[in-house]
Amino acid sequence: MVLRRRAGGRDDSPIGAAVRKRPNLLAGEDLPSEPRQKRSLEKRPRLKAAGLALFGEKGYERTSIEEIARRAKLAVGGFYQHFRSKRQLLLVLMDELLEKLSQLELRPRARGDVRAGLWELLSVAFSHDLRYLGAYRAWQEAVLSDPGLAKKQLEIQAWTTARVTAVFQSLQQLPGARSKVDVPGLARAMDSFFWNLLGQAVHLPRVELNQWIDSATHLIYHALFLDPKRRRPK
Repeated sequence: MVLRRRAGGRDDSPIGAAVRKRPNLLAGEDLPSEPRQKRSLEKRPRLKAAGLALFGEKGYERTSIEEIARRAKLAVGGFYQHFRSKRQLLLVLMDELLEKLSQLELRPRARGDVRAGLWELLSVAFSHDLRYLGAYRAWQEAVLSDPGLAKKQLEIQAWTTARVTAVFQSLQQLPGARSKVDVPGLARAMDSFFWNLLGQAVHLPRVELNQWIDSATHLIYHALFLDPKRRRPK
């Protein structure tokens, strides 16, 4: 789903270009100034962890600022030292998710078992995404009633679809790839599938999630690559 620029330099490949366009969900947000005292700084991770947990358990609307503060073992005033609203906390968490995604090393293998490489790409991506399941569950709910968040969701979808497209275009250059594939269409379909699966993953045991990853790997491989020719028995 996501790729990282080459270490130590600028990556001008299609993949590198897609990386640089990560949506900044905090653009224009009037975040409170970061506290200078160490004790106050330590409160922010606790609030974010509490928000992730409660968003995952109860969703966006049913989670209150009071509950977040209480879960973080802080007074409500401590919440407002770091975030002006529940919406702003959600934006911070989702922006962190996008940053994590942009840093993942998911470059297609040029050699070896392509199918195994695909499975590894998806497995690693989901292992990072799962840490933010609570935020994504809340985000799915919030965008339905917040036009500003819905607009940001379109930006996220455009970015992730571009990244999936870049990955598929790279895979299409490997030996054995099909030459006539609607890569943009396949990328849109698989990107939508990945996000829908992430939204459901909060309720899925890891074994079942791995089964979904297996299915996605199989689908992508057979969409992009020709089946190896079987040798005729002598």
